[in-house]
Amino acid sequence: MQQNNFKIGLLFISTAVLFWGILPIALKLSSTFIDPVSLTWFRFLVALLVSIVIQYISGNLKQFACLDKVAWIKLFFASVFLMLNYVSFVYSLEYLAPGTAQLNFQTSPFFLAFGGMLFFKERLSAIQMTCFATLALGMLMFFHPFLEFNQSDNSAVWTGVMIIQFSVCSWTSYALLQKSLLKQLDPSNVLLFIYGMGVLVMAGFSDFSHFSAMTMNDWWIAIFCAFNTLIAYGCFGASMKYWPTAQVSAMLALTPVLSFSATGLVVSLGLWPEMFFSDALDVLSLSGIAVIIFSVMVLQLLPTMNARRAKRLATNT
Repeated sequence: MQQNNFKIGLLFISTAVLFWGILPIALKLSSTFIDPVSLTWFRFLVALLVSIVIQYISGNLKQFACLDKVAWIKLFFASVFLMLNYVSFVYSLEYLAPGTAQLNFQTSPFFLAFGGMLFFKERLSAIQMTCFATLALGMLMFFHPFLEFNQSDNSAVWTGVMIIQFSVCSWTSYALLQKSLLKQLDPSNVLLFIYGMGVLVMAGFSDFSHFSAMTMNDWWIAIFCAFNTLIAYGCFGASMKYWPTAQVSAMLALTPVLSFSATGLVVSLGLWPEMFFSDALDVLSLSGIAVIIFSVMVLQLLPTMNARRAKRLATNT
């Protein structure tokens, strides 16, 4: 059963990481025809409508009737934090390339793992702590070209970094609140409430005139962003049911690698040359990618290896 949970959790979080990895490209394209708040409102609206249909058919909507006051408060704040995350991340793309934005977002695994220890009493072994340390090292190696504060060309980068870190704190708070609700609510119901509240709150701050001026290509980009929201966050929420936060957070470190790869593919194909450029990765940056991937692999394989070791010991005794 534990092995099945590992496989299910791996499938869910891998899907979420894949969709989050390619999302910044679509968000960057959307900045040419719509503002971040209006786009987020549209993403939430589509996700809300689809979620209501799915949850109604599955009969899970009745879970809301059993919630206490504390759960409703948690839902409210989870909604606020996720809305702040969505909007601030899109704003950061005015200063950062998609891959760079995703890389900066990778402080989130550490905040999420720390939150799991603080609020859910999850413990990290010495090997896991070492892997998180090497994850941090790999990210510093990968990001080292931007670590010179005295270069004027990097002023915009650091403005984007500050916005991203605000987005990280908002997202981590949402994720921890969602995990605390999983015993009372299906992950899809948590997101359904968040989408509904987001649609109501952001309607007053959205500029609906953008939608009438959008071309067919613009609509396809916006629709992709909306369904990316539905799939990525749905899979992320489901993965939290099967994996500890430390394992989930470690997988998130692969997101910038996918973003840089996807951006490189777009550049190599000559798509949107005025908006995307290839990030120059030197030997140290490439080594950082290798360190990140290795650290994540060890973190994910460790529970399986421990389970097999325990099984062998039980058999021998």
